[in-house]
Amino acid sequence: MWQQTLKSPEQTYRLGESIGAHAMPGLVVALVGDLGAGKTCLAQGIARGLDIHAPVTSPTFVLVSAYPEARIPFFHADFYRLGDSSELQELGLDESLGSGSVCVVEWADMYPEYLPADHLRLVLTDQGQDCRGLVATAHGAIAQGLLEAIQSD
Repeated sequence: MWQQTLKSPEQTYRLGESIGAHAMPGLVVALVGDLGAGKTCLAQGIARGLDIHAPVTSPTFVLVSAYPEARIPFFHADFYRLGDSSELQELGLDESLGSGSVCVVEWADMYPEYLPADHLRLVLTDQGQDCRGLVATAHGAIAQGLLEAIQSD
């Protein structure tokens, strides 16, 4: 486990860039936090670290956005608006999680049973004045390797 205070949206974004730069195929990042906690900002940084130059927005209404042009194919999902877990199967997201891509899932705590055993869980908490608390927990070898890499940045 790694705890950090991110003192601005820019720091949150830069952490995401570091995650994206060190990402390996099969990485799943589970983002957890209240509305406005910085999940999308972090996901945008991850996308940039994967060499995505297109705008990345929250997939709240489309549920999953795909960026095949990335250095590693990137999927950005949002579980917030799902009515039930059967919608996950309809989206085919279970095929992307843990495959040769990088998947970032916002509101991952809503359906944790759909996360692969190997994933990086990032919990963001709003601490006021643009500060965010971060608790990162690695589950599995891919996530552990990534966590060690970003701690050294």
